[in-house]
Amino acid sequence: MAVTIEDLYRNYGILADAKENLSQHKDAYQGILDGVKGGAKEKRLAAQFIPKFFSSFPELADAAINAQLDLCEDEDVSIRRQAIKELPRFATGENIFRVADILTQLLQTDDTAEFNQVNAALLSIFKMDAKGTLGGLFSQILQGEDIVRERAIKFLSTKLKTLPEDVMTREVEEFVFAETKKVMEDVTGEEFVLLMRVVSGLRVLQSVNGRQQLVELVVDQADLEQALNPADPDAVDRLLQCTRQSLPLFSKNVHSTRFVTYFCENVLPNLSTLTSPVAELDIQLEVLKLLAEMSPFCGDMEKLEANLNTLFTKLLEFMPLPPEEVENGENSASEEPKLQFSYVECLIFSFHQLGKKLPDFLVDKVDAEHLKDFKIRLQYFARGLQVYIRQLRVALQGKTGDALKTDENKIKVVALKITNNINILIKDLFHNPPSFKSTVTLSWKPVQKPEAVAAKRPSGEEMGSGGSTNKQIAPLPRRDARQIYNPPSEQRGGFRGGRGRGFGARGGRSRGRVY
Repeated sequence: MAVTIEDLYRNYGILADAKENLSQHKDAYQGILDGVKGGAKEKRLAAQFIPKFFSSFPELADAAINAQLDLCEDEDVSIRRQAIKELPRFATGENIFRVADILTQLLQTDDTAEFNQVNAALLSIFKMDAKGTLGGLFSQILQGEDIVRERAIKFLSTKLKTLPEDVMTREVEEFVFAETKKVMEDVTGEEFVLLMRVVSGLRVLQSVNGRQQLVELVVDQADLEQALNPADPDAVDRLLQCTRQSLPLFSKNVHSTRFVTYFCENVLPNLSTLTSPVAELDIQLEVLKLLAEMSPFCGDMEKLEANLNTLFTKLLEFMPLPPEEVENGENSASEEPKLQFSYVECLIFSFHQLGKKLPDFLVDKVDAEHLKDFKIRLQYFARGLQVYIRQLRVALQGKTGDALKTDENKIKVVALKITNNINILIKDLFHNPPSFKSTVTLSWKPVQKPEAVAAKRPSGEEMGSGGSTNKQIAPLPRRDARQIYNPPSEQRGGFRGGRGRGFGARGGRSRGRVY
C-alpha cells in the first residue's frame, strides 16, 4: 500500500512527540523512508523528514542515505533540489566523506539552480569538516567520470580561496597540496592551470620554501629531463604552460635556473623549427618573451659560458650585417635588412641578465673575429634604432588621451618602448669593457604611468619584421625618449591532445552509480 501525505505527517508526529524515547519508534521512521516510493508531494515531504530524524536511527543510516539519494536522482527537478538541500544534514561523523563524494558527483547536473544548490551544500559541509569534504572531492577527481572531475577541479579553483582561515587550517592546506600532487600525475593542460591556481593560493605555500615546492611541482610536470621535440605541438605547449605557471613564483630566492638552462640548451637551438600549439601564436616571440622574463631570477648555472654563447649566437641571427656597398657608394642589396626589434629586445635583455654573471664573456670568451662581427652588427642595429626612435617620437608628439588609443598609435607606443629598451642595453654593451648596470622594464610588463595606454601587438606583424622597420640608417644617436608604454596583451595557447607522463588528454571513464 502506497504511503500517503497523511501517513507521513502521522509518523512525523509520532517521532516529534517521542523526545527521549525516539529510538523506540523505528517503524515510524521506516514509514517516512517509504515515502520515497510515493508521488511527488510525498517525495518532497520525505526529503525534508528523512534527514530530521536521521541521527536517531543509526541502524537505518544506510537505508536513510540511500532513500535520500533516490530523491536526489528523481526525474522531478524540484524534488532533486529539495533532497540536495537537505544532504548536509547527513554529514555527521564518518558520513562526511560519503556525503561529499555524493555531492561531488551531483555537480554533473546541467540545471543551473540545481548546480548552485550542490555548490551551496558542498560549502556548508566544508565548514563542518573541511578535510573530510576534500577527501570526497579528491576521490571523485581521481576516480570519477570526466565531467565530474572537471567540475570538481573548477569548484576547488574558485571556492577554496573564499573559505576563512578557521576552515582552511594549515593541516587542511597541506592535505590539499598532497592530494593535488597525486592528481597531477595525469592531467590535461586546462586541469594543470586550474590546479596550480588552487595550490598557489594556499597560505601554507606563501613562504620561500612553499614557492620552491611549487616550482618543483611544475618542473616535474615540465619533464625538463627530456630533450624537447620541436615538431611536437603538445610538448611545446606543455613547456609553455609550465613556464607561465612558474613565472609568478620566481624571485631572488626562488630561482628560474632549471627553466632558463632548458631554454638555452633545448629551445633556442630549435627556435626556428618550433611547432606552435596555436595557429595565431608567434611561437618564437612567445618563447623569447618567457626566457626574458625568467632571466633576472636565474641562479648559478653549471654551463653558464656555453649558455651565454648560445644566447650570443642567437642574438647575432637577429642583428643583421649592413648591406655591402658597390663602387658608386650605393647599397648592393635591393632593400635594407629588416630589424626585428621585439625579438632583439628579448634576446639582448636575456643576454644582459646572464652576462652579469660572467662579465668578461665578451672580453675573454669570444674570439676576435666574432667580437668584431658582433660590434659591426650592434652598431648597424643601433643606427637603425635611432632613425626609428626619432620617427616614433615625431609621430606621437603632442598626442594624449583618445589620440593615443587608435590602433596605429598603440602600435607606435609599443614600438617606442621596445626600441628605447634596446637602445639602453646596446649602450651598455658598447662600453669597454661591456657594462651590465642598466635596468629596463620589458616592453610588455606594466609600468606606472597614468597616461599609458594598453597596446596589443598586431596579429601577423611582428614589430620589426614588417615593412615598417625598413628604415634608412642614420649615423647620429639621440637621447632616450620618455617611456610612455603599457604592455600589449599576450596571446595564450591551450593544450591539445596526446598523453604521456604529466599533461595529455585524459581518457573518459564510464561509471554507474557509486554512491
